Amino acid sequence: MAKIIIFGVMDTAELAHFYLTHDSEHDVAAFTVSREYLTDPEFHGLPVVAFEDVETLFPPQDYKFFAPMTGRGMNRNRERIYLEAKAKGYEFISYISSKATLFGNQIGENCFILEDNTIQPFTTIGNNVVLWSGNHIGHHGQIKDHVFFTSHVVMSGHCVIEPYCFFGVNSTIRDFLHIATGTLVGMATAVYKDTDEWGVYIGNPAKKLPTPSHETY
Repeated sequence: MAKIIIFGVMDTAELAHFYLTHDSEHDVAAFTVSREYLTDPEFHGLPVVAFEDVETLFPPQDYKFFAPMTGRGMNRNRERIYLEAKAKGYEFISYISSKATLFGNQIGENCFILEDNTIQPFTTIGNNVVLWSGNHIGHHGQIKDHVFFTSHVVMSGHCVIEPYCFFGVNSTIRDFLHIATGTLVGMATAVYKDTDEWGVYIGNPAKKLPTPSHETY
């Protein structure tokens, strides 16, 4: 059983605490937030400490880290905390729901994979990836680092998802596609062709908007 520090005290961190407490062998020991957002000393009966001081209060040799943050900033906010915690010396866990279906897939660290995800054989998942509930992740694919799938997304077989992508609810990606770095796929959007870096796509069939994703979300 590992003792875990969770980054954040908002909804995603609260959900992480619930899942780790009820569906893992890990023991949540504390929460941490950036000092400017530290307003209460406790959350769910556990201490909340400044991220700037966390390694002195909860040393990396005794605790592991989990940063299950949202996709804001096209996942770069989550990446920043992930890299800063690694620089402090922390190892990361991943949470994979016992109600997800996997087939021996290679999955990286700091991943948050919720219930009813189906990850088919021969697909790999990188570091710092969030798969919210109920997605179909097709076979022989690759999801790289710092990606966020919301819910009920269909990624068909043989797709490559580059870093910093975000997929809205009920979006669909056709098989054999290359989804470029920083692609934002809107809710209920159907992607039939490879995308451009930092593109925003909406509709069925998907159409690219003029504003880049890093200026949108």
